[in-house]
Amino acid sequence: MCSGGDTMQGLRSRALAFYTSLDGSPAVFPMVVRRASHEGNLECVASVQNNSRIQPSVSPPHRLKVLVSMPVGGATLAIRSREEEFFEGERLVLSCNVTSGNYVSYSWLLDDQPPPGPTPQPGPAPQPGPAPHHTHPDLLIPRAGPQHSGSYVCVASNRYNDTEVYRAASPKVMITVKELASRPDLSYAVEKQNQTFSARVTCLSSRGTPPITFSLLGGAVLLARQTSEQGPSASFSVPLVPDAPPRRLRCRAENGGRVADGTETAVHVAPVGGPVTLTNEYITAEDFSVTAVTFFCRVAKGSHPRFQWFLNGTLLGPDAPAFYTLLQPSARQSVLLLPVDRRSSGTYHCRVSDLYDNTTGVPSGKLYLDREALNRLSSAVVAMVFSCFGLVIACCCAGLICRRRQERLKPTWTSEVKGVVLAFEEDLDWEEYREQAEGLTAAGLESDLEALASEEEEEQRPENRETQRRTRSDEENTEP
Repeated sequence: MCSGGDTMQGLRSRALAFYTSLDGSPAVFPMVVRRASHEGNLECVASVQNNSRIQPSVSPPHRLKVLVSMPVGGATLAIRSREEEFFEGERLVLSCNVTSGNYVSYSWLLDDQPPPGPTPQPGPAPQPGPAPHHTHPDLLIPRAGPQHSGSYVCVASNRYNDTEVYRAASPKVMITVKELASRPDLSYAVEKQNQTFSARVTCLSSRGTPPITFSLLGGAVLLARQTSEQGPSASFSVPLVPDAPPRRLRCRAENGGRVADGTETAVHVAPVGGPVTLTNEYITAEDFSVTAVTFFCRVAKGSHPRFQWFLNGTLLGPDAPAFYTLLQPSARQSVLLLPVDRRSSGTYHCRVSDLYDNTTGVPSGKLYLDREALNRLSSAVVAMVFSCFGLVIACCCAGLICRRRQERLKPTWTSEVKGVVLAFEEDLDWEEYREQAEGLTAAGLESDLEALASEEEEEQRPENRETQRRTRSDEENTEP
């Protein structure tokens, strides 16, 4: 017996066919499936006739799928979230509907590729491949971005015994996800016409789908407004007064309900004026030779200065030999870096003018650069070296003279000791010699002390001071 139907597994609601086997051959149940109600779990129940004491055995269930209106067809795509155009961050829901077929799988294509996820994932970019299949007819993107813009297609498919595949593609639907305007940056350039100054202010957003409405504000006051249809930028003209306090301006951008405000920027103009100073610094090698030089050009006043460098009266521009480097670390200073060689020899000076008016400028003083002159010792250095050498020689001579004077003033008893005649080692009585030497040393010390005391008494007398001074001068003159 074979039973089945739309019932739960193990619940045999109705019998579809019967078969009796007398010789143990397998049972065969021919069935004609004509409607979807035949779909369900099929079970085969085997029992022994006329013996209720033997329990029947049941086979594992087998799912019977009935394909209706084969193949699938009539696929259409519908937007369930909003319109075809909307701003990023909103939800996108697409639904794929078919008019015929069941057991349908759905896949989605965006510009003939599988659509990306709601947010970019870290790691390598996914390789192109077949679109994943889903049994649910809806495509949900919680937070759509600009990467989800394009042409969408829904592909519905079903299979018959895993041997035949039927597909139906929907018409294309164009979806546009617009970018919200980012915070705008403010930049300006000073213009001068007939002694009248103005600032060309530019508001620029790094991203945003046009049209974008830009507003220029001075504090909380709206100065101007402009809608850009072509790109994420707009420009305004603002009058300026020279040397007046700066004006604090900022830009605002909006396109779709969200307002993005930029930071405030000080806008002002001050013509170039005051002295222009030119200084330099040298870069030396290990052997103290000058290998490079840095020139600094500074201007005392000016909000938009233009710096120009000259070598022997010739402007250092793009057409000049590229042996130098120009830097501008601040608005009022320019730096010229160059090596010390044949190409860089000459006279340098700089000239500062206004960016918006190059007719007048303020020149600096001139500085001469020469490699041989920089690496040549000056006369002052040579004089200093020889002076130090002469001073060392004079100190040595003075030390030698002082040493000779000290040798002359040694005690007399030392000479008496040196005058002792040495005897042969075998004839010398060491005990007798030691006693004589000790007595001689003591006698010499006593005589030296008495002589020094008498000399000090003589020196203290006024009549002997002049005689001593003359004697010292005569000794100095007689020394070689």
